[in-house]
Amino acid sequence: MAFVVPAEIGHAPYAVPLLDYLVGQFHYVHVVAVKKKLFPDLSEDCWLLFADGFGSRTEHLLFSCVERFDSSAVPPRDPLRIPIRDWRQKWNCRLRPYLLPSSTRTLYHHVAGNSASRRLGEIASIGIGYVSGANDFFHLRPSEAEGWGIPGSLLHPTVRSSRGLPSGNLTSQTLDRWMRADVPVMLLRIPKTAQLPVAVREYLNSDMGQKARETYKCRNRRPWYSVPDVRIPDYFLTYMSGISPSLVKNSARATCSNAVHAVQVHSGISAERILDAWLAPFVRLSCELEGHPLGGGMLKLEPREAARIVLPGPAPILSDSEAEIAEAASIMRGWRHYAVS
Repeated sequence: MAFVVPAEIGHAPYAVPLLDYLVGQFHYVHVVAVKKKLFPDLSEDCWLLFADGFGSRTEHLLFSCVERFDSSAVPPRDPLRIPIRDWRQKWNCRLRPYLLPSSTRTLYHHVAGNSASRRLGEIASIGIGYVSGANDFFHLRPSEAEGWGIPGSLLHPTVRSSRGLPSGNLTSQTLDRWMRADVPVMLLRIPKTAQLPVAVREYLNSDMGQKARETYKCRNRRPWYSVPDVRIPDYFLTYMSGISPSLVKNSARATCSNAVHAVQVHSGISAERILDAWLAPFVRLSCELEGHPLGGGMLKLEPREAARIVLPGPAPILSDSEAEIAEAASIMRGWRHYAVS
């Protein structure tokens, strides 16, 4: 059996049942990762899947990675033999880490297993920001809020997009610049039981309000104008990134939409340690291995993937392996077709 399959077979949770079935039904299951696009006009990367020996089973996945596809009557020779147990337990049912040399994978596990290292999900909660249901209505410019007479107590500064986030820290000075530029960064935040001032009722009943309340999210919540899940995170985490995701401290105490992830540090954990660790080159590699590629060379981090990012402890091995770590991150960026200018 032979198929062209989406490259998601190397990382997607929905690919796991397929591979589980195949290794239980075939003696050979061979996945071939192809770096150069099979279909240049599509954003979708494609790999190859071979299976042979139906009626048997196997305890190994065979894996090859090739620069480009060349016609052949047989799969590539000398594939890597991956124990099913390692695929499950070491790499969370992912094949993408096997794009890297064995020495780099060993290094990664050595650092991840160090007693001083932590997964991000061990020390913080990662979730999506709020979903307003009608962004243009619920996000106001300062001039609009003033024009309608909406009180400041029902407005909260928000991060609507990762594009405007500064590096490292969102401060009140940054918010002030946004406000002076009259950017629509004020979220209309009305508690469910709030008494509505006349000015707010007028805004809710405006033509824009009539249109907003008919959107799917708004018409399925009570009351329609109260945006749920508004939180003030400790950090913002970009989930669609080029070279690497950014972690930005929320000194301004803003909230955020679902355009970025909200990171809340567990009680008793030093938030500063997280930001310091995030700047380590090893974290860039961890983001590549725990996240997944998207079309256009982008790297995406779902909350469950972000929770697995390794924040390394002060292991001496890292200082001796910086070149290898940098090369590994570059390899992974190459496989998602991101070119560093």
